[in-house]
Amino acid sequence: MPDLPLSSAELLRLDREHVWHPYGPMPGRAEPLIVESASGVRLRLAQPAHGQSELIDGMSSWWSAVHGYNHPVLNEAAQDQLSRMSHVMFGGLTHEPAVRLAARLVEITPEPLRHVFLADSGSVSVEVAVKMCLQYWRSVGRPAKQRLMTWRGGYHGDTWQPMSVCDPEGGMHELWQGALPRQLFADAPPAAYDENYATRLRDLIGAHAHELAAVIVEPVVQGAGGMRFHDPAYLRVLREACDAHEVLLVLDEIATGFGRTGTLFAADQASVSPDVMCLGKALTGGYLTMAATLCTARVADGISQGDVPVLAHGPTFMGNPLAAAVACASIDLLLGQDWQQEVKRLETGLRNGLAEAAEVPGVREVRVLGGIGVVQLEKPVDMAVATEAAVREGVWLRPFRDLIYTMPPYVTGDADLARICRAVTAAAAA
Repeated sequence: MPDLPLSSAELLRLDREHVWHPYGPMPGRAEPLIVESASGVRLRLAQPAHGQSELIDGMSSWWSAVHGYNHPVLNEAAQDQLSRMSHVMFGGLTHEPAVRLAARLVEITPEPLRHVFLADSGSVSVEVAVKMCLQYWRSVGRPAKQRLMTWRGGYHGDTWQPMSVCDPEGGMHELWQGALPRQLFADAPPAAYDENYATRLRDLIGAHAHELAAVIVEPVVQGAGGMRFHDPAYLRVLREACDAHEVLLVLDEIATGFGRTGTLFAADQASVSPDVMCLGKALTGGYLTMAATLCTARVADGISQGDVPVLAHGPTFMGNPLAAAVACASIDLLLGQDWQQEVKRLETGLRNGLAEAAEVPGVREVRVLGGIGVVQLEKPVDMAVATEAAVREGVWLRPFRDLIYTMPPYVTGDADLARICRAVTAAAAA
């Protein structure tokens, strides 16, 4: 017989006793809200919170649910694939959803990216990217090129190599200094183009080219490291310097890919193509976990000609058919509509709606780009107080450090967007 539904009280008791939530202690100290269902841009709660029985999702479930929830097109793709097979191993076998997805990604990403490694999560896609770069240089007879360079303020994931290129000071991975590989860090990129800073980037790459396997950065928008924006021209500086000094360029588009910044990929704003690109988050429209690492033929051929001619990485759920089928449907859904106009509409709404937040005492800066709105405070956010203020406005937000921000689903209507902006402002004021 099926289990009887648990009461809200019992769910919370078991959650506190057994479930370890992200970036939290065990047992948890804050009581989470129980989501009973979701549709469109709304999360329905099992029990009301601060007078609200449903919340507008201002986070796109950590930036992934760009089409909202319970979308009929994505539901149909998942149900159709479920009727065929939910999973089959990818070693020695292949299947249509994964092949279609890989071909689609090659079609829409910048040339000359040609080859696709399907991974489980964004962090794993960065691990794979690093492994590709290190193995490439080993395979072509330059094994001393083992370090990575990035700039401060970045975030690339929570597994080992990605942690090594996250901001080493003040970030969530500071605990692991001394144990992580020692990478090379430039200063955080200024928002506006600065030729002196660009010269320092060039000089740093040139001085360390003998040991650098790759430069890895988040293009245009630094995500969980601080929600900072920078001039796309810096990507051209990196591309030219990497080419001049025989260093690979990796662009982490996990958060920025699939239109969030106003172009399909943030690298498009600089007309730059990397040697390796990482994708994730919105890849499946927030339905299932999947990521991808794309590389050029140069990188793949170099690895294949080495003494170990294979990329020794193979997740159990690599190329998962269910996730791949939904990812194909999500990409087609996005590109089959005027998504650029929708993101531009979000940008306009966020600029107008968050203008009032700039006048709130304690607010340092308000910044907006594409479907991203950020309010930076002068001191760290009291997360419990800020979250409660947003919930009272009927909106779900997830502040961190000194930031209250929103990345709403692209399908968010104007009235709901205005409500999100009021909630961000209320959270800042609280």
